[in-house]
Amino acid sequence: MTSTTVAADRAVDLPRHEAFALFGSSRTAGWLFGARCDRVAEGATVSMRLPVGDDPDAETLELLGRFSRVVPGSLLVVEHTQPWQGRLCVRFRSDGTARTRVSVRATIPENGVRWLLHRLGVPLPDPPDDGSIRIGAITTMSGPGAVYSVSAQAMAELAVGEVNADGGVAGTRLTLVTADDATDAAQAAFEARRMVALGCRAIFVNSTSASFDAVREAVESPRVLLVHSVINEGGGESPTTLRLGERPAAQLAALVGPTMRAAGARRWYLVGQDYVWSRGAHRDARRVIDAAHGHVAGERLTPLGTTDFGAIIESIRASGADLVLSSLVGADEVAFERACERAGLRETTRTVSLVLDDATFSHIGGRAAEGLRTALGYFQNGPVHGNPELVTRYHAAHGAWAPPITALSETVYEAIHQYARVLHLDPHGSAADHARAWRARRAGRGQDVVGRRDLLAPQLYTAEATRASLLVDGAAELPGR
Repeated sequence: MTSTTVAADRAVDLPRHEAFALFGSSRTAGWLFGARCDRVAEGATVSMRLPVGDDPDAETLELLGRFSRVVPGSLLVVEHTQPWQGRLCVRFRSDGTARTRVSVRATIPENGVRWLLHRLGVPLPDPPDDGSIRIGAITTMSGPGAVYSVSAQAMAELAVGEVNADGGVAGTRLTLVTADDATDAAQAAFEARRMVALGCRAIFVNSTSASFDAVREAVESPRVLLVHSVINEGGGESPTTLRLGERPAAQLAALVGPTMRAAGARRWYLVGQDYVWSRGAHRDARRVIDAAHGHVAGERLTPLGTTDFGAIIESIRASGADLVLSSLVGADEVAFERACERAGLRETTRTVSLVLDDATFSHIGGRAAEGLRTALGYFQNGPVHGNPELVTRYHAAHGAWAPPITALSETVYEAIHQYARVLHLDPHGSAADHARAWRARRAGRGQDVVGRRDLLAPQLYTAEATRASLLVDGAAELPGR
């Protein structure tokens, strides 16, 4: 299978340097490939929507990446990981004295071609059986959830590469089968069934709770362990399933009281998405807020993929709330926080965001994110022992412009390593055997070291967004510690 090239052009009624200066601003939404960025500079985050084909009404692909080269007025080079790893070039050429021709050229590598064909429903040949042990990773490479999943597949690949470099599992290599659920539960179920047919012994679902629930319903094999490897609301476990990562009850316990005291405020407004994650998080929020003698002044749940939050912002103002809890994820959280900053809501409220990971922060931008608070088990600049070495290995494997490691991608990396150790000791056991062994081998409390963390109840760190980064400012206490 060979690579192909996607090209798109737009004519802009502006001189070249003026057109370049507007790249990524809200005023360019209609004509410059939907580009969005906080600033145009090497290393800065950017998203673009690239049309597929010449039909203006055809589906567009959202590419998420970072600028690797900037030539003012002339050229932008973007290294991207979503929905595949690649590079695109944006050129600005004068077309007369007051007109600019803007062109995008993206060479799609083999894995990108396969992604496109798979998305179009074209059957692809199954990989040959090479005797390796197969595991699956369902990540979100497209759709509104792609923002929080930018490094998940890369981290899964890193883990499998390290396991194999260390001799594999009981002398047998691991093979990683990957899939994009497109932030769609039905697609996640389809990909899970395909992975079972390919003989995967475990499936790591690094996606929404809706996708994980769909995978649980689709897979009923005693030979397949299902692992939900991202923050979730808990519940729904079985002998052959594990749910890892942060729980909203623990996050809220670390955030609600201190935020109320620091702000001298008590009226909360809850904003989330209308599916199981936000509904569970908001149930916990009401309990924790009530225990802290706060009050919930309002709540709004929106469909996944919402981009216009104007009515919700007006509802927050009308409620008299001075504190906001956001359980929004991915592109929805980016759109909401940017809209709040534009509307001046930061001047009257403080916001706690449950899924403000490093990648989501980078897409919101420092100016719009400043002052947001969160609590997660991992931050790329956090204090977990062994983290600097992990970051070094990650960039050695995936390049200097790879997206940040996040709480949602680091967990799948550690989960694969921990599963490999369990499988190594019992390569012929059932999924239930492996789940029991994993629970029994939980890391000792207090061992917050990369590779040995307790993923079932991780240590949480609180952080506040500055204009430059998420600044870790404390460690939360967990029950029993």
